[in-house]
Amino acid sequence: MTVERVAQVLDGKTLYAGEGPGRPVRHVVASDLMSDVLLVDDDDMLLVTSLASDQVLRTAQIVGAVGVVVGNGKPLPSTMLSVAEALKMSLITAPHAKYECCTRIYEELKRETSHGS
Repeated sequence: MTVERVAQVLDGKTLYAGEGPGRPVRHVVASDLMSDVLLVDDDDMLLVTSLASDQVLRTAQIVGAVGVVVGNGKPLPSTMLSVAEALKMSLITAPHAKYECCTRIYEELKRETSHGS
């Protein structure tokens, strides 16, 4: 699955595509506690959170995430887009709760795996 496909699956809006909407997503971490995210060591990871803060993007960069999804349809601070652009980090907003985002991504990953995509 790609970052671009994640946005589609989540009925989301890509605010910044980052280093490319075609980057693969193989792991998803869902958390609002950035200290927990810092413990993750997975390649091609996407961070799903309901925390609308610049710090989310900085934490995602530290762990090498491919992007960030902010759920719950939360309005983002104007600085968040600027930080995403500076870090070249994909930033997506989604209208669904964090749990719903995770189940939609899981179902799509499962579908892609069973079809050999």
